[in-house]
Amino acid sequence: MKAASESCPRSPSVSLIGAPSDAGAGGIGACMGPDALRVAQLGPALESLGIQVTDLGNLTGPPNPRGPRDKTYALHNLAECTRWSRAVCDTVLKELANEKLPLLLGGDHHLALGSVSAVARHCREHGKHLRVLWLDAHADCNTPEISPSGNVHGIPVACLHGLGPEQLITMAGSPPALASGELKLIGLRSVDDAEKQMLHALNIEAYDMRLIDELGMYKVMRRALRDVRQGNVHLHVSFDVDFLDPSIAPGTGTTVRGGPDYREAQLCMEMIAESGCLGSLDVVELNPALDAGNQTAELVVELIQSLFGKTTLLRSV
Repeated sequence: MKAASESCPRSPSVSLIGAPSDAGAGGIGACMGPDALRVAQLGPALESLGIQVTDLGNLTGPPNPRGPRDKTYALHNLAECTRWSRAVCDTVLKELANEKLPLLLGGDHHLALGSVSAVARHCREHGKHLRVLWLDAHADCNTPEISPSGNVHGIPVACLHGLGPEQLITMAGSPPALASGELKLIGLRSVDDAEKQMLHALNIEAYDMRLIDELGMYKVMRRALRDVRQGNVHLHVSFDVDFLDPSIAPGTGTTVRGGPDYREAQLCMEMIAESGCLGSLDVVELNPALDAGNQTAELVVELIQSLFGKTTLLRSV
């Protein structure tokens, strides 16, 4: 995978963007995620790799009211989630225009509606090929009609493919933000029955934990990254902390047993780094209120270092 790093150079400058909102989640606490990552020394950890880091602080937005569902779409906090996602979209788009690598610190996963929409618009305007790796225990591919919870963090994948409230699906301009084949799901192990049908209908490539068990993380990532080796690719990684097994990452609100262990997660990140195409990143659903001694945030910082190229040894092959 060396050729990819020659054709898709990684930005040397990273912008940290805090989005302290849990308006899209079923519970509170993810709003503290950005500061938990700062406490875990994310900025200095990246700087130790020779990366220039600018911390833009936390965006501001509406509080999470946990009111009744929206009358039109039957979703909780739709107006609040829309405002937060638009703030993320505007900020990520600005950082991309300044040739920075935006690193979104969530907050819950509804915020990826803003970041991925911004990246999609940027890629369209600059003629780049977009690929999104969505690392998650859940498919996040409900629509308002089939969502059992009405929580917006369960619908972003469908919205990015053009299915959902108009105010969410048009952030990148004309919907859909993502075309078929541009997003791949990795680590699934909790998918609603209606979501399974939706994944098939949208032709979304999904790698669940059974396939990872059967093939191993290396072969799964080789498949997922097979078309990232071409030139002019912008790779966006949307990393939900519940992608990880809760035995190593308890600090998230929607844990599902049977996820990647430490070494599988490290290998996943290292192979993404070796592609050389990483252009933007979300880190979401970190909930320090459910953690013990900030251990999950510290683990996530280690994984982000691997995502940006840290390895145990200098590799010659």
